[in-house]
Order: sequence, then C-alpha cells, then structure tokens
Amino acid sequence: MITSLLLDAADAELEDWGPLDEATGAPMATHGLEVWVDGDSSAGIWQCAPGPSRWTLETHEVIYLVAGRMTVTPDGGEADDIGPGDVAVFPKGWTGTWDIHETVRKVYSIF
Repeated sequence: MITSLLLDAADAELEDWGPLDEATGAPMATHGLEVWVDGDSSAGIWQCAPGPSRWTLETHEVIYLVAGRMTVTPDGGEADDIGPGDVAVFPKGWTGTWDIHETVRKVYSIF
C-alpha cells in the first residue's frame, strides 16, 4: 500500500485546505489529503502555492518533495534548495523560512 501511495502522490486528488497560516506575503493556497492519523501523528500529501512563509514546528516532520521547488532557511543557518526527489527532516522546534518558488507537492509524516 505504501508503494502505491508514493506512486500516486503526484496525481492524487487533493482537498482545498485554505490559505497558509504561515504565509508572510500574499495569501498562499494549500491543498492536501490526510492518509493516516494516529493521535498527534499523521501522514499525507500537501500542496502549496508559491510565496514566502515563516515556520516554528511543534512536531517533527519528514517530507519527500514530489513536485516544485523551494528554499528552506533555518534561523541562523544556511539556505538549502529542495526539489523533486529530495527528502528533508525538520525536527520539533525548527524555526525558519520556506520560500516556495514553484507550487510544491510533498508527501509528509508528522510525529
């Protein structure tokens, strides 16, 4: 089942999740599909329109970028460009910015 989810992640039909709360510029539309939930842990597919945003994570998150491109900059750290096929880990308490250059679609796990 996990393999088919990853293969279908690029084309999965997503629900409108409204504008991104973390956006620091113009509103950024988000869409998603939650595929598993267990208490505070979840996994799914998330898509977001381009723009800048600021994050303070209250959970751990692992992402696999399916489409799009963004630059992630932790507070006090170096910027990293993330694109399709990249995996990134954001530990609980991570703070910084995500500058989404092209609509991104990611598979995520929050725990």
